[in-house]
Amino acid sequence: MKKKWYILLATAMVAVFGLTACSEKGQDNASTETTSNETSAETTAEVTEAAAKEKVRIVLDWTPNTNHTGLYVAQEKGYFEEAGLEVEIMQPPEGSTTALIGAGGAEFGISFQDTMAPTFASDAPMPITAVAAIIQHNTSGLISLKENGIDSPSKLAGHTYATWEDPIELAIIKKIVEDDGGKFEDINLIPNTVSDVVTALQTDVESVWIYYAWDGIATQIKGLETNYLNFADYGTELDYYSPVIIANNDYLANNKETAKKFLDAVKRGYEFSIENPEEAADILCAAVPELDPELIKASQNWLADQYKAEVEQWGYIDPARWDGFYAWLYENSLVEKEIPAGTGYSNDYLPQ
Repeated sequence: MKKKWYILLATAMVAVFGLTACSEKGQDNASTETTSNETSAETTAEVTEAAAKEKVRIVLDWTPNTNHTGLYVAQEKGYFEEAGLEVEIMQPPEGSTTALIGAGGAEFGISFQDTMAPTFASDAPMPITAVAAIIQHNTSGLISLKENGIDSPSKLAGHTYATWEDPIELAIIKKIVEDDGGKFEDINLIPNTVSDVVTALQTDVESVWIYYAWDGIATQIKGLETNYLNFADYGTELDYYSPVIIANNDYLANNKETAKKFLDAVKRGYEFSIENPEEAADILCAAVPELDPELIKASQNWLADQYKAEVEQWGYIDPARWDGFYAWLYENSLVEKEIPAGTGYSNDYLPQ
């Protein structure tokens, strides 16, 4: 009898513990199911939000550098996201970024007014439009070691110049030299695509075409004493736009508001870079770790005054300067056909 009572008690306890365990297991399952549902809902919301964002691609012209900082800042600071955009910053293709945008391979890209000229002067121009100037003035020019004494264009005579043998390039050199009273034919032209200006200037190459924000700053960092001849100082027709953001014409026609939102976010990126060059440099270096932080910071500080220069609106393209450069090219037989005024650019997509 006593044994039977123990058996009944034990059976009852097992039943109670079993019910408790089942109850706890049920609660755990309910909790897990609730958490799973919440996670699933959050994931669905994120996917829906991502799908709602408009996708935009912009292709660089070259490996990432301080010409591109505003794009990386806009990405890092969330300016694109705030505009409802999902933006992909694409590295340059093997061929031409300009041709890629014209073919619809991406919506936006980075190009240069001089390299765009041939297509606008052809019978079948590429369907592209420059929609913003990244830098307000042409900051390219010729650099040489100070010891060579090339402190004015005419003094290039008798010295070597590394040329990539482009007709527009050589015409610009010829203009500044002859306008200064020198003889273009007396320059020793060396066919050479210089990849390292600092090293090249310490060889038989005495002068090189550079973009000062990059190679000019690099020579400063290395302690080289140089003379620099800025092309824009030798005629307004040489103060062309370099670089610019271009867009595919069909895309602009069908997505005007999206293009405006994109450029507004990009503008915010460049304006942040103007006001905060050190932080902007850090953002670019974080996005592209292989870059030299010392060069990036020095270049960023120099460009802070160049992105907008004297204009109030970042990205603005001056019609007179744009048309003046193309008119000069035609007058000097550097393009096949005359490029009508107003061709190839628009300020209509810039934020007001």
